[in-house]
Amino acid sequence: MNKIEGKVIAGKAKPRGKYPHVKRAGDFLIVSGTSARRSDNTIAGAEADELGTTKLDIREQTRAVIENVREILKSAGANLEDIVEVTTYLVNMNDFAGYNEIYGQYFGYDGPARTTVAVHQLPHPHLLIEIRAMAYKPDE
Repeated sequence: MNKIEGKVIAGKAKPRGKYPHVKRAGDFLIVSGTSARRSDNTIAGAEADELGTTKLDIREQTRAVIENVREILKSAGANLEDIVEVTTYLVNMNDFAGYNEIYGQYFGYDGPARTTVAVHQLPHPHLLIEIRAMAYKPDE
């Protein structure tokens, strides 16, 4: 019997709206747009000095996002190898090379189908990237 259910994961950054971190729809797991935000609402790859000058690191944020996706999938009994499709949102396409470098450390040509698009902004000015993923993991 196919089931549809959503799940908010304890210990992860709380969604900024009323939606789940992950939704199971039969044999598919859909991971909501995930950022580098930590459970304490700090952002990996974002530093500010005492004057408020920020340093944002696309590589660190990309790694944190993929690790967040990994943890969300793990909570549903899946892993990165189960991902079949990824949509990545970048605030600046000049960050594509750094994003692509880190992404390539996790996925190869046999990895998920992928689309990368530029967006005007994300929900916090220090966020450079957000990833949405779909995994195929039969419910046993």
